[in-house]
Amino acid sequence: MVTVHDVAARSGVSIATVSRTLREPHRVSDDTRVRVLAAVDELGYRPNRAASSLRRGRTGVIALVVPDIENPYFASMTKGAQVMCRARGYGLVVVDTTERAEIEDEEVRALRSQTDGLIIASSRLSDERLTEIADAAPCVLVNRRLTGPGEAVPSVTIDEETGVEAAVAHLYDLGHRGLLYVGGPSRSWSQARRSAAIAEAAASRAGLHLVQVSDCVPTSEGGRAVAREALATGATAVIAYNDLVAAGLLAQWTELGVRVPDDLSLVGFDDTFVTGLVTPPLTSVGVDLRELGDAAVELLLDRIDRPDANAEGNDRTVVPRLVVRASTAAPGAR
Repeated sequence: MVTVHDVAARSGVSIATVSRTLREPHRVSDDTRVRVLAAVDELGYRPNRAASSLRRGRTGVIALVVPDIENPYFASMTKGAQVMCRARGYGLVVVDTTERAEIEDEEVRALRSQTDGLIIASSRLSDERLTEIADAAPCVLVNRRLTGPGEAVPSVTIDEETGVEAAVAHLYDLGHRGLLYVGGPSRSWSQARRSAAIAEAAASRAGLHLVQVSDCVPTSEGGRAVAREALATGATAVIAYNDLVAAGLLAQWTELGVRVPDDLSLVGFDDTFVTGLVTPPLTSVGVDLRELGDAAVELLLDRIDRPDANAEGNDRTVVPRLVVRASTAAPGAR
C-alpha cells in the first residue's frame, strides 16, 4: 500500500510538507504543491479519509451541484474536482439539477447538513439566494460571480471577453461580415456575459453585422430546433452557445443540404470532446475544464480550513483559447 512516506520520497520533501500540502495548500509554494500532487497522482496515494474526517470533526465529503451532468462540459469539470478531492482525502457527491432553480434550491438545502461545503456550478438561483447559502455553509461558485453583499464568495469563472474576442476576430479575418450568435438560456450568467461580449466585439469591427437568437436550449436538440431560423438570418458565420448546440445545428444543416464550412462557418464554445465527434471537426473556444473543477475544490477546502479568513481576492479567472478546426473557412457561395 502506498503511504505518505512514499509520496514524500517521490516528491523530495518531508512527510510534514506532504501533509501540509494536502491539508493546507496555501501554506506551501506553488512548486512544492505541483510536485507533491504529481507524486500523489503517479503513486495513486489515497489518504485515510475516515481517520482524517474523524480528527477534523467533519464529514469528509463535499458536494458539486451542476445543472446537467450529461453535458460534457460538466462531466469534464467533475473529473477535475474528483481528482483534487481524492488527493486531499475528501469524497465528492455530484448532484444534477436538470437546469431547474427549484430543484437546485431543494438539493442545496438537503446537502448543507450532510457535507462540509458546496461547489455550485452555473447556478440558476438569484444572487440573494446564493448569498444566503454562502452565509450558511462554505461555498464556491463556478461560472458565477456575485456583486454586492455576496461579493466575498469565492468563484471560478472564465474570461468570456477574451474567448469571444478570439472567435469574432477569427471569423472577421476570414472575411465574414454577417455573424449570428445562437445564445443559451436567459437564466444563465455566462450567457448574459457572452452575449454582451459578442455585441461589443462586433461593434468594434467595421461592416460586421450581428444578429442574436436567444434562449436556445443548451443541448443538441436545442441546436436542431433553431437551425432553420439561423439559416433565415442570412449570416455566413455562426457562433453557438456551446458545443452541443453547435453539434445540433450542424446535424440539422447537413440533413438540409447545407455544407459546413462551404456554406456556413460554425464555432462552438467549451471545446469539449464533442468537437472531435462531428464532421467536420468543430472550431471551438474553451479551457481545460478539469482545471475549473480542480480550482473550485482547492478554493472550497481553503474556505473550510480557514473559515475566518478574508475571502475577497480568492476568485480565479481562467483564460480560454480558440482551437481552430475544419468547421470555419472563408465565406462560400452562400
